[in-house]
Amino acid sequence: MTIVQITSATGEDAPLVASILHTAFGEYESLYTPAAFAATVLNEDLVRRRLAEGPIWLAWQNDRAVGTVSAVQKDDGLYVRGMAVIPSVRGFGVGVQLLARVCDVAAAARLHRVFLSTTPFLDRAIRLYRTFGFVRTEDGPDDLCGTPLFTMEKRL
Repeated sequence: MTIVQITSATGEDAPLVASILHTAFGEYESLYTPAAFAATVLNEDLVRRRLAEGPIWLAWQNDRAVGTVSAVQKDDGLYVRGMAVIPSVRGFGVGVQLLARVCDVAAAARLHRVFLSTTPFLDRAIRLYRTFGFVRTEDGPDDLCGTPLFTMEKRL
């Protein structure tokens, strides 16, 4: 596993977060509806809005931002969103370290559940979530602007 530094993003990091999302999800664009892709690959303004709702973290490797994740607290746990790792560093544990940060924050807040929604075609991400202890649930949502979704959770 590659060691990365995880930092909290600020509004000034919005272009960087938006760039990571676009780089990570760009290869899957044809599998999303246009509206779902736009909702997944946020522009800078939407990243700034998301920062007002909850934390966003950046993963850094050798002074280069290589991943991001955000979370928002819900009544029943911490909802993970915007999880992205650039293709050139996938498979080296960056995603594991980002998920660990989210779970640490949830545990510190005494939340008992971390959950996320994903699309069935993000095979590598789904494998990562399963390896990290997430299991599929029957909870919604079932789609994002016409692109299929399912929910996974990890109990803490």
